[in-house]
Parts: sequence; structure tokens; C-alpha cells
Amino acid sequence: MTSTVIRAQGLGKEYRRYTLGEGINRYATLRDSLTDAMNSVVRGRRRVSTTFWALQDVSFEVSEGDIVGIIGNNGAGKSTLLKILSRVTEPTLGEADLHGRVASLLEVGTGFHPELTGRENIFLNGAILGMRRAEIARKFDEIVSFSEIEQFIETPVKHYSSGMYLRLAFAVAAHLEPEILLIDEILAVGDAAFQQKCLGKMDEVAGSGRTVIFISHNLDAIQRLCPRCVLMDHGRIIADGPTDAIVSRYLSSVSDTAGPEQWIELTGAGRPANGDVRIVAARYSGDARLGNRVATGGPLEVQCVLESNRARNLSSLAITIYSRSGTKLLNADTIELGKSIPIRSGRTTVGIRIEQVHLNPGSYIVGIWIGDSIGHALDHIAEAFVLDVVLVRGQGFGKAAHGAVACHFDVVPDLASSASEPRLGDHVRSEADS
Repeated sequence: MTSTVIRAQGLGKEYRRYTLGEGINRYATLRDSLTDAMNSVVRGRRRVSTTFWALQDVSFEVSEGDIVGIIGNNGAGKSTLLKILSRVTEPTLGEADLHGRVASLLEVGTGFHPELTGRENIFLNGAILGMRRAEIARKFDEIVSFSEIEQFIETPVKHYSSGMYLRLAFAVAAHLEPEILLIDEILAVGDAAFQQKCLGKMDEVAGSGRTVIFISHNLDAIQRLCPRCVLMDHGRIIADGPTDAIVSRYLSSVSDTAGPEQWIELTGAGRPANGDVRIVAARYSGDARLGNRVATGGPLEVQCVLESNRARNLSSLAITIYSRSGTKLLNADTIELGKSIPIRSGRTTVGIRIEQVHLNPGSYIVGIWIGDSIGHALDHIAEAFVLDVVLVRGQGFGKAAHGAVACHFDVVPDLASSASEPRLGDHVRSEADS
């Protein structure tokens, strides 16, 4: 009989947030702080605190060797739960017991000391896991090879890019053989090839009998790796069971489709925003001849209303389109254009136009990201709205039963009668001829 290695009972986490007039900047500069202080004196505005519950009455158990996925909208409490399980933060109510050596990937670079080199951080993380130096040394070359950052292993990690952080962090957590592995959306960063490499390694970890809890918006990865799934919403567990059933329930809960030119209110959407800049509304339009519907091969324009506490230049505004199962299909990020986006204090409306959307007919999830020049999110809504793409006959696209991406195609006729048809027998050599 397998033993219980994770037991959470009545977990609750309360946070306090502050407002000053239209909002307070938690990551303010000295100038911002002085300005806020003057405003409170001159205009009589006070800093007001309120509380909210990120987790409420969360109870569950995980047995040794279980692979459990956790899904839900941004703000559902998934990351807060893993922070409590990882002992990064303490619960306000309840308790969580874990039995075994725990490694966690909560966000890029968590647990790394910025002044230490990649090599030193590998040994530091192994020591935190309770491993002897000889054990870590045996795994060292394998970790470095997997991370693909051999030439930077002697460089302090404060100079690493977010992608390099990810590679090393995942390699350390997956190769140092913890008994419990907690992973929070680690596949959201990094290129597609490395994401597939991570999934392959997680398959290997799952097959080795270790216990894994995996948070992801990539439902394909959740269904591939996790026989069991937990659905969270507004800090509570609302469903727990076989992954296919839980994923179907989750998809049905986000099935509302936005109409063309319809503003979608986003102030209440869950997200890990820092308060400096927020996405407060969005809308889309397509081909004006089709009532602004979005057609296969046609244009898509997404407009966003951004609210900022001061005038600034944004380095990154990105529109990402996902399949309903969470696979990223398209990403249009202004940082690739090398253009900053000026926004004023208060509200500014900006947009991105994609000239041709080569997606087959169907429903897709649209996410919106705004960030700084080094890849840090100022605001990010992974599921802003659902977009319907339609097929218009006569546009040169055929309706495809499978796949997500459409393409132009036609038959090249009469090749069989071509005088240039090759005589294959003249060109094939057997092994005996070699």
C-alpha cells in the first residue's frame, strides 16, 4: 500500500493589499514614494489597506508516486498553494505536512543566489536538498549538459537571461532526485525545443516513482503527464479527479466567446500584476467586410486599454493565441519590433494588428502580456477572452479536419506523364553494391 506523502488540511492564506487614491505602486522608486507622500499631505489622500483570501479551506492528500496536475484561471490560488507546500510562505490557517525531500520550481531562478556562479548554485541547491557533496558531484555533468549553458557555468547567475535561469533551475530540480517535485508553470518560459526536453524529463521523473505536483496552463502537458487533476477557482478546490474529466469541466467554464468590437472588462481577471500598469479592457476586430469577424487567412486587431500610475514607455506588448488545450500557436510581441510604446498617466488604448491569421476555423484562447525590457511581466492575463475563427469560402483555404494552422494548397497536375519522370531503378543502390 502506498503511503501519503502530502497532506493539506484546511489551508487558508490571507494577504493585505494597499491603495492610495487610484492605486499604490508596490515597486515604487524613491521619486514615486515621495510623490505619494506629498499627495497624501496636499490632497488629503490616505493609504488604505484591505485584505483578501488567496486560499480558502483547501484540503487534499497525495500518495507516494502520484503525478497530480493543478489547473485553474490566473488568481485561482495555484501558485499560493505551491508556495505553502514549498515552505516559501506560511499559511494563515490550516497546515500542510510533507514527508520526503522536496524540490520546487516556483518561478525562474527561485532558490539561486545571484552572486554565486552556476556551478556554486548547483552545489548549494543540492545541499539544501540534504545531498552530500559526492552525490551532487556525480550528477554535475549531467545537469550542466541538460541545461545547455556549459560556457556560462562559471558566471554569476545574476548575469543570466531568464531562459538560462530556467534551463539551470529545471536541470537542478529534475536531476538531484528529490522525492517530491513541485513545478509551477515552468514551461511558460523557454523555446519550444527545451519545453519538449523538459516534458521528456518529467516523463522520466514520473516513471521513477517520485511524487510530482505540476501547475500549468498547457492542458496538453497536464493530460500527457498527470493521471489525476485538481481544479481551483477563487482560492478553493472545486473538483478533484481523473484528468480528462477535470480538463473538460475547466474548458466548459471558459467557453464564453467575445464578439467583434465588444469590450471585455478585465479589471477582475486574476493575474500576477504588480500594480504599476494594468490591462483593464480589450476588444478585437477582424475583416470589416465580414462584420469584423476573424477569418482564416484574414486580419486580426486586438486593442487594449492600459492603466498606468505614471507616463512611461512599455518595452513589450504581446498578444498570444492558444489552442483550447493550452498549446501556444501564435505570439505577436512588440519587443521583436524594437519599438517602445508610450503610454500616459491614467488610461491609454493601444493595439496590435496581425495581417494574416493562418488558423483553421475553431475557438482559441487569447492572452495579453505587457512587460519591461528584461522580460519581467508588468501584467499578464493568460485567458483574456475566447476568439472564434471562421472559414470564408473563396479565400483559397480549404476546410481541414485536423490541425490548427491553415495553408494554401493545390494539385500540380499531370506529373506522371512528364518526360522528366525519374527512372527510380537507375538510382537505387543495394547494400551489396555499397
